Amino acid sequence: MGRSYATGKRKDAVARVWIKPGSGKVTVNGKEINAYFGRPVLQMILRQPFTVAGVEGQFDVMATVKGGGLSGQAGAVKHGISKALQLYDPSLRGALKAAGFLTRDSRVVERKKYGRAKARRSFQFSKR
Repeated sequence: MGRSYATGKRKDAVARVWIKPGSGKVTVNGKEINAYFGRPVLQMILRQPFTVAGVEGQFDVMATVKGGGLSGQAGAVKHGISKALQLYDPSLRGALKAAGFLTRDSRVVERKKYGRAKARRSFQFSKR
């Protein structure tokens, strides 16, 4: 079909990403990248795999992402784009792997423990 699909994950966010040769248009959940990710930092995160692989403006991206917050969603789409690029053109694998974009960032929020205010913070201590 001339396109590639991959799933990206980060924190609680899961992104389904399709890439196909095109003009570099990126849509996330049916919206343009500027409308969905307002912060320039998040937009930059999404463009990183193309910059590293040296294929800026050559692929159209269509992504649907669920769960987590905006930062986690941006990371999930980035992970999905990287995996899809590698599937589309295996010669890009070296550059993407060296940049660490093919590895799923496994850091997730630590669970709250009993007897604690949060995961590690204790309640305020006072003798009186």
